Amino acid sequence: MKKTVCGVCASSLIVALSMPAQAERADREKPIHLEADRMSIDDVKKVKILEGNAVLIQGTMELRTSRLVVTEDADGFQKASAIGGANGLAHFRQKREGRDDFTEGEAERIDHDARSEITEFFIRAWVQSGLDEVKGQYISYDALNEKYLATTGGGTKSATGVGQARVRAIIQPKSKDEKPAEKPAEKKGEPLTLKPAPKVNPRLD
Repeated sequence: MKKTVCGVCASSLIVALSMPAQAERADREKPIHLEADRMSIDDVKKVKILEGNAVLIQGTMELRTSRLVVTEDADGFQKASAIGGANGLAHFRQKREGRDDFTEGEAERIDHDARSEITEFFIRAWVQSGLDEVKGQYISYDALNEKYLATTGGGTKSATGVGQARVRAIIQPKSKDEKPAEKPAEKKGEPLTLKPAPKVNPRLD
């Protein structure tokens, strides 16, 4: 039996969800591999632009899209912005810690920060962790703290001015025999809460 949680969210609300989706911890120590049909590299500005079947792989984490912009900070950490491919969507995939399944997602734009291990999904966002799913106009996936933030991102409105977009989550009941993946004691999940949403700008600078 499925349990469906529907957050009725106007443009000013955000839903915080804690789901068992910790990413593979070893990924952040792995080198980043980049592939594309075309690649331009600016060593001075630390910017790489990949176009045509662009792929970023770090351990079990993968980003696949048509255009990928990768920047590097002063400490050598990479940040990637993936812009949707032929169907308008970019794709994300990463193995879950201690499990054989993956966290997967797609959106018109996906930003991944290797330092914070936060992945943001903008416009037509969808993320699935095991059998659990989250949909919204904006989703933030915090791999270190096992948290999601999902919002309508402004959404569309009817003729009466009522917000039409909604955030939806489908959470599967957990088996009594299922053991959650181990995580640091100081990083515990939080219950479902509603908070003011940040402004979401789906456009790149």
